[in-house]
This record gives sequence, structure tokens and C-alpha cells, in this order.
Amino acid sequence: MLREINLDEISDGKLYSSNDMARTDCKGCDGCSACCHGMGSSIVLDPLDVYRLSINLSKPVNELLAGPLELNVADGIILPNLKMTGTKEACSFLDADGRCTVHAFRPGICRMFPLGRFYENYSFQYFLQVHECPKTDRSKVKIKKWLDTPNLKTYEKYIADWHFFLKGLQEYVMNLTSDSSSNSDSTARTISMHVLTQFYLTPYGEDGNFYEEFYERLEKSQLFTQSLGI
Repeated sequence: MLREINLDEISDGKLYSSNDMARTDCKGCDGCSACCHGMGSSIVLDPLDVYRLSINLSKPVNELLAGPLELNVADGIILPNLKMTGTKEACSFLDADGRCTVHAFRPGICRMFPLGRFYENYSFQYFLQVHECPKTDRSKVKIKKWLDTPNLKTYEKYIADWHFFLKGLQEYVMNLTSDSSSNSDSTARTISMHVLTQFYLTPYGEDGNFYEEFYERLEKSQLFTQSLGI
């Protein structure tokens, strides 16, 4: 989700790399699941998030979209997000005790919380959100340990590449929506359906070569976007 942010207002004013230490460790949350409630449609999932959920839950993406995930428009593009349910607007993956049932393969946004990403120059750094987590006694831990993500450098490059590819499409579609013509609406729908089909709904292989397949699809999609003049 595209946001204009003032780091001085929402962070400790620092930018971090994965090799830095930051106060993120909340000691297993101690039963707290505050960050898993009331998030609306804001926990937007990238293709790797959905792939990992599909593989580890042994469910096709369409089945997940009929259950714990849903589709919403995020800055002009239709994308999947975690669904909040019930009167407490709890994440669909929480159990009756408020514990995450997909913790081992939870999405990237959940994995890095309370960190956020600050994107610039086709890369990003992390920042520490100081108002989001109610825990006040967090201890310092190396960020790469906190993220607990295999092949972290490859993952971080993928995240940056996906972000800036998607950002270009979102900005293009948002400009289109200022034009009320039916052609503009049709083009916006075509772009959303391409993103959903190409990166989410079409199954990836189960041989662990997600990144290789992703970049093959990204290359094809860049040709698609060039054909639209993006």
C-alpha cells in the first residue's frame, strides 16, 4: 500500500539494515495478539506470501480466497489481503486462544512487525514503528534474526523488485481513474486481472524455485506493461 510517511512521527528516526539491532523482540508476544485485530484490508499479501500459505496449508489459492483471504483494491490494483473476521475483527488465522496458526509461514508484513519498510532508489531499509505495538519492554535483536527468513538477501531483492513494479502499475492505474471513460475502467481491470492471474492464481511449482519462476513472470509482465505504454 502506497503511503506518504513522516519517519519522525512514526519511528525512532532511524533506518536499519538487516544486520542492525533494533528493539523488536516482544518475548513471543506473551499471549498478545493486538496487531492481529482490526487491520481491515491493510495486510496486503505479496506473491510469496500467498504461495507459502497455499503450499503449507495444501490449499489452492482460490480456496484460500474463499476463506481466510480476500480481494480488495489497493491503490487501484486488486490484490489479496488477510481477512479480519468476527466482532473483534480478528485475523482469520488466529485460533480460539488468539495464537497464530500459520506462524511458521506467516506473511512478510507479520514477520517483520513492528518494523516497516522505507523504499527509495529501488531498494529499501527498515524502520521501527514506535506507536503500533503495545509492548513497551521490547529488547534488541538483530533484524535478520527477527525476520527469520531463508535466503534473506534474495528475499529482500524480490521484495524491492515487486514493490517498484507494482508501484508503477498502481500509479498508472490511479492516473487512469481520474479519467471517467469506459476505456480507462477496462484498462484498469485488465491490469488487475493480469497481476492476479500472473502472480497469484497461476500455481507455482512445488520444487522450491519460487524466485526463479517469479522473475520469469516478472519479465513477461514487463513486456505486457510496455505494450500498454507504462
